[in-house]
Amino acid sequence: MSLLEVDKLGVTFGGWRGAPPVEAVKAVSFSLDRGETLALVGESGSGKSVTALSVLQLLPYPAASHSRDSSIRFDGEELVGAPQARLRAVRGNRIAMVFQEPMTSLNPLHTLEKQIGETLLIHKHMTGRAARARTLELLQLVGLRDAESRLGAYPHQLSGGQRQRVMIAMAIANEPDILIADEPTTALDVTIQAQILKLMRDLRDRLGMALLLITHDLSIVRHMADRTCVMTHGEIVERGPTVDIFVQPQHPYTRRLLSAEPKGRVGPADPAAPVVVAGEGVKVWFPIRAGLFRRVRGYVKAVDGVSLTVRAGSTLGVVGESGSGKTTLGLALLRLQESEGVIAFAGHDIAHAAQKQLRPLRREMQVVFQDPYSSLSPRMSIAQIIGEGLQVHRLGGSEKERREMIETALTEVGLDPGAADRYPHEFSGGQRQRIAIARALVLKPRFIVLDEPTSALDMSVQAQIVELLRELQARYGLAYLFISHDLKVVRALAHHIMVMKDGQIVEQGDTEKVMTAPEHPYTKALMAAAFDLAAVPH
Repeated sequence: MSLLEVDKLGVTFGGWRGAPPVEAVKAVSFSLDRGETLALVGESGSGKSVTALSVLQLLPYPAASHSRDSSIRFDGEELVGAPQARLRAVRGNRIAMVFQEPMTSLNPLHTLEKQIGETLLIHKHMTGRAARARTLELLQLVGLRDAESRLGAYPHQLSGGQRQRVMIAMAIANEPDILIADEPTTALDVTIQAQILKLMRDLRDRLGMALLLITHDLSIVRHMADRTCVMTHGEIVERGPTVDIFVQPQHPYTRRLLSAEPKGRVGPADPAAPVVVAGEGVKVWFPIRAGLFRRVRGYVKAVDGVSLTVRAGSTLGVVGESGSGKTTLGLALLRLQESEGVIAFAGHDIAHAAQKQLRPLRREMQVVFQDPYSSLSPRMSIAQIIGEGLQVHRLGGSEKERREMIETALTEVGLDPGAADRYPHEFSGGQRQRIAIARALVLKPRFIVLDEPTSALDMSVQAQIVELLRELQARYGLAYLFISHDLKVVRALAHHIMVMKDGQIVEQGDTEKVMTAPEHPYTKALMAAAFDLAAVPH
């Protein structure tokens, strides 16, 4: 008997505002044995996460309902319809889950020690020094640097990769029989991806733990999974040993999925193009305060003396580990983060400019954030979100003209202008990211900071977004600062690359040169990790 047996699982979401019910999962069946890794693969909306949430009975009932034949048996025990007390005993103890969005999954009001300690208290009745020691052990196990000093930290004080490590630490705290990992490495750079995946493999092998892996990243599936199930439109269309799926895919959808990844290279950049943004000796140091009088005891050197140049029509890719200072640098260049050093935009010194002087330049400097669901207001329609900047900068003489500009921006990013009156929750992740790009584009900027704009997207959608960004750059001569941990995407989009570590540049140059012949040991480690993730499973 398998440890987990899912049989004829069906999930339907009730209609919203009179809309017909949506059948999200249709007669899905699979099994999972001890010590085995099973991957559920598919594009956004394929039903992967709904299937995973069903195992722990975490769907929002009664809005979501199971079909009559649905069965989920864990170690011989039926979970569908099980009493809440029994489910609480299983959740987080025998079956644990790593959720996709750590910032929304962690409590913003509790420290790391309290959040991990809560899991230990509920299931292991562990308190005091024992709980603190175990918490510290877990944080060290998942590779969180300076773990002891982080015990009192809150989620907002950590980078995306660090928060994901904390989520994994919470999930493995009680050494579960099954670990469900829903896109566990989405926000992580390749070196940390490799570390996290190795950690999961080691835990699986040491504890005999079964791993249910939900992901859109095929390189991770190739690296981790023993068996793979390919999902689309709520159904499993192909299943089998991972090697067979990748070598001889049978279903047309599987073949399309395997071929969908950012391809091609950007053409050569014009070395004589005007400089749009330049930074020299840019520093962002955060003070570390301690003691009764909160005296400064030291500094976190998030950005430490970085110099760079971004020209019109070119892209500078910034790569490095989570916490290396990539995002902080981007915010500093936009003057959204206080910094020291010289920052020039179109020849104007903006490092010391007052906010009143900066306001006219704001429309020319835009940003696209990593998570479009968090950066788009759920209470505003798409037209209101995109049109907000037009109103602030008094662009468009009338409401009709602004509406035309909004619809043009939507068309340019490949969306139906008729969708302007809908709301963010009605769109997929890729569509939301296109909306975020349209919001930046409608102001006709000269410089855009793209902070991990493709990290949470499916491979096929990544390829579409990369192609869109290349097309828009060629059309308008845009300058991009492209922050990413995905080296395939950086290679497809960036003319030049800058590698950051601990707030400093360790290597920079032409993208192809740095990718194919890295010189710094850290850059070599980055490239080695990227190639390792693309390897065939051992």
